[in-house]
Amino acid sequence: MTAPNSKENRKVSAINHNPVTRTLVAAAVAFGLALAQPLAQPEPAFAQGPGSVADLADKLLGAVVNISTSQKVAQRRPNLPIPKVPEGSPFQDFFDELFPNRENEDDTGPRTVRSQGSGFVIDPEGIIVTNNHVISDADEIIASFSDGTKLTAELIGRDSKTDIAVLRVKPDQPLTAVQFGDSNKARIGDWVMAIGNPFGFGRSVTLGIISAIGRDINSGPYDDFIQTDASINKGNSGGPLFNMDGEVIGINTAIISPSGGSIGLGFAIPAALAKNVIDQLIQFGETRRGWLGVQIQTVTDEIAETLGLDRARGALVGDVVASGPAASAGIRAGDVILKFDGKDVTEMRDLPKIVADTLVGKEVEVVILRRGTEETVRAVVGRLEDSERQAELTPQDGEQPEEPVATDQVLGMTLREITDEDRESEGISADIAGVLVAEVAAGSGAADKGIEAGEILVEVGQEPVSTPDDVIQRVDELRKEGRRNALMMVSSKTGDIRFVVVRIED
Repeated sequence: MTAPNSKENRKVSAINHNPVTRTLVAAAVAFGLALAQPLAQPEPAFAQGPGSVADLADKLLGAVVNISTSQKVAQRRPNLPIPKVPEGSPFQDFFDELFPNRENEDDTGPRTVRSQGSGFVIDPEGIIVTNNHVISDADEIIASFSDGTKLTAELIGRDSKTDIAVLRVKPDQPLTAVQFGDSNKARIGDWVMAIGNPFGFGRSVTLGIISAIGRDINSGPYDDFIQTDASINKGNSGGPLFNMDGEVIGINTAIISPSGGSIGLGFAIPAALAKNVIDQLIQFGETRRGWLGVQIQTVTDEIAETLGLDRARGALVGDVVASGPAASAGIRAGDVILKFDGKDVTEMRDLPKIVADTLVGKEVEVVILRRGTEETVRAVVGRLEDSERQAELTPQDGEQPEEPVATDQVLGMTLREITDEDRESEGISADIAGVLVAEVAAGSGAADKGIEAGEILVEVGQEPVSTPDDVIQRVDELRKEGRRNALMMVSSKTGDIRFVVVRIED
C-alpha cells in the first residue's frame, strides 16, 4: 500500500489541479465511453433494393423463348368501284401500280396473320409453357431461343379458363429449363423479375415488386392474379415472373392500360394455380377439374346478419344442378358453404378454385350453414368438363293454376300467382315455381335491392312460397321473430337465381 504522502499521490494531485490536463482526461474518457457504445446499425440491404440482378438474369435468359405464330385467314375486299382513267392518260401507270388486281376486285384469297408472345421451358426435353391467347387458332407455332435456334412447336394442351397452354419442341440437345416456386409464399413488396419479348424486343428483363396478390380482374372464374409493377407490355404474354431465387412464381398474362403500354399494372397467373393445370395438360392433354354443381353468390353483410352468421363469409347456394354432386349430397338452395374438403371458404370466389383443384371422384366433407345451424354433408366431386356437356338443369313439371287470382301487396311489391298465360307471354320457364312480382313501388325496399316486375319470388326467409298469401304470412312471421330483414330467393324468367335482403317495413 502506498502511503498518503507518497510521490505517486502527489503526482495525481498535481494532475487533478491542472485545468488543461483535466480537460484532456475528460475528453479521453468521453471518447473511450463512445467507443464502448454499439456502433449505429447500417441501413438494411433490402431497403436499398438488390444491387444487381445481372447474374440471375444471365442464368435464366436461356430458358425464356419467343413464341411466334402464323394463321391464315380469309380476306374480303370491299366491293367498291375502282376509279378508271381515260385511255392513254399519263396516270395510267400510276393506277396500274395502285390497283394491280382491279380485274378481280372480289378476290377473297387468304392472308397470313402473325403474332408474337413469350414462353419458358420447364423441361429440358422440350416442354414449354405460354398463354393460351398467344397460340389460339395458330396454324404454325415457332419457338425461338436465345442462341438463335428456332424450333417448330406442337400443342400438347390448352385451357382457356386460366389462359394457359403447353407446347412441345424436339431439341437436338437438352434445353435450359426453370423450375416453379411456391407463389403462396410471395408477399407484397417482394422483388420480382420479368423476362420476355415486349414488342418483339427479345431477351428483355424488367424488375419490380409484387404490388398485390389475389387480384380479381374479371377475366375468368379462377382469377387470383399476382399484380406487379415490373414492366409488362404486348409480347410479354406467356413469359415468366421470377422471384429472387430464380423460381417462376407467375406467368405474365395481362396488363391494364389506357394506352396499350405499361403503366405499372401487370398481372401474372400464380404458380400455385398454373402448376396443377400444366400437369393435367401434360398428362391428359386437357384439364380435369372438380365440380360440385351449384350456382353461388356472395354473402353480404346483410345476408350474414339475416342468416345468423358472425360475419360475411362462405358462398351462398343460389341453385343446385339436378343429379349433380351437391344435389346428391343433399345441399339445397339457401345453404351457405363454409368449408370444403377441410379448406375454409373465406369468400364466394374461393369455392370455385378449391373445388376445381380437388381430385375428381374424391369424397369430401362439406360444412354448410342451414337455418342457423352448421351441418356436415359428404359429396363425391364430379368433373367440370363432363358437366359442361350435359344440360344445365333437368326440367321438372310444376302444378299450374287454372285461373288467375287477386293480387296482394307486401314490402312495396304487387304479387300474384303465375298463370299459364304468364308463362306463355312472359317466357317464364315451366320448372320455375313461386310468386310473380307484377309491380314494384319506386323507393321501396324491394326496388332498392333491384327486384323488378316480371321476376319470381321463390323463397322468403328460406321457406318456399307459391301464393301471395304465403309471402305475407312469412313476412309477418319474420317480423314477430324480431327480424329486421327478409332473405328472399328471386328467380329470373329463365331460372337464374339470386338472393336479396329486403328490409321489413313497419
